[in-house]
Amino acid sequence: MDRSKFIFGNEISRTAYRRAIRTKAKYYRRYGDDSDRELHLSAAEIPSVGEALGIKQLVLSGESGVSFGEKSVIIGNIRMGFGHYRISMALASAARSLGYEPYWFDLHSFSDAACGKIIAGQNSMYSLGSRLSQSIPLFNKLVWEPLNSEGFRRLSYNSSDQKTAELMTSVYRDLPKDIPFIAAHVWPAQAAVHAGLTNVVNAIPDNWPMALHLAEGALHTVQTPSAALGYRALRGMDGKHILKPMPAGSVVCTGHYIDHELAANIGEDCTRRIERAENGGTKRWLMSVGGAGAQRDIFISIVRRLLPSVKSGRAALFINVGDHMGVWRELTAAIPELKALSTEHFDDFAETAGFAENVRTGDVSGVHAFCHSDIFAAVYSTNLLMRAADVLITKPSELAFYPVPKLMIKRVGGHEAWGAIRAAEVGDGTYECTTAAETGAMLELMQNSGDVIADMCRNIMTANRAGLYNGAYRVVELAAGKK
Repeated sequence: MDRSKFIFGNEISRTAYRRAIRTKAKYYRRYGDDSDRELHLSAAEIPSVGEALGIKQLVLSGESGVSFGEKSVIIGNIRMGFGHYRISMALASAARSLGYEPYWFDLHSFSDAACGKIIAGQNSMYSLGSRLSQSIPLFNKLVWEPLNSEGFRRLSYNSSDQKTAELMTSVYRDLPKDIPFIAAHVWPAQAAVHAGLTNVVNAIPDNWPMALHLAEGALHTVQTPSAALGYRALRGMDGKHILKPMPAGSVVCTGHYIDHELAANIGEDCTRRIERAENGGTKRWLMSVGGAGAQRDIFISIVRRLLPSVKSGRAALFINVGDHMGVWRELTAAIPELKALSTEHFDDFAETAGFAENVRTGDVSGVHAFCHSDIFAAVYSTNLLMRAADVLITKPSELAFYPVPKLMIKRVGGHEAWGAIRAAEVGDGTYECTTAAETGAMLELMQNSGDVIADMCRNIMTANRAGLYNGAYRVVELAAGKK
């Protein structure tokens, strides 16, 4: 079946189909074809989060070095920013809590294979676009916003991706065809289907239906009812033309993809936040800086505004720059006094984990900066710090769905707008603050008034009772064949 020519019964135009063939041919010429290579997998330890999440990483090997069991689950992903890694960690955490054995399968990490080379090139282009969108308003208005909201929405875009995914299947040879395979990005899902896997779940991020995320042959899961209906109808995915819908049962609303460690402790963590908010305690702000560093100027503005409250002991600030030490240098260069006020927690994940646990129940002051060269530690540090934080400052991407009060800053790409809308409607985050002035005003409101944070926490606890944050568990259960 040519999945680039027909998508859920909708025929792709000849022009778009020929473009898909040309796109595949371009990557073939540039990166080659692995179809005749003997590529095998072995399991390796993940030093930072492997024990915490009960997960091992699959790596390329000269011969097969892994034996899968009845409880094995594959977590397919790519590194493109931090978002897909974070969703993968949530899925792995949920799988372990349910008694399954998760394996990390990152197409981007297979740098010697065609899939890794293709994705590395795409990731480089996407990061560049993200940075340009924040520094060149005209580029953002005319190129980046339309591409991320409407360009990726078209079935023709999915057609090209499906063709390219045909070049990514060789690394799947050692996987049993019926093993539960959960993908936190569409490319691993598409390639898994092309490789003949029969039990593929495509865990779709964001809250704006786009054909980019379709992997026909997989079960699609989404985090919200509006996304479920939008995908079922393939809404707007061919301009003004009405498309044939996805079949019944092909898309399931599971709820938000949240790590077990966070989901299981929502009540306790929100109760502590409410107590601090209502009793005048130090406000704890967590700033998660994206890998592309696209919003540097916004973060600098936020830090400058918070520092007086930090100095007076009314606020504490956690800054996680992931694995980008250059971002921390840029922040301290722009704000000379920042470094002197900061305690640096660099490249010691055990120390970071210990700090997060201690401040969760204890007192904290000052600025604390976190940076880890290991990508797993870089991403998961935000998750550890989240339990101890009162407010998470983030753009409305994958973190928009997490059960912590959130100050939503300006998006990077039009597709992210609906993440902020979801948080604002649930009541666990602000609406998207699109300007520096609006962001600063919201920060001052939340810093100087306890009711906003307390109300968000109560909304989180209400949503939790409705099962809103149980999405990761449900995705794993679906992959394991449980309805």
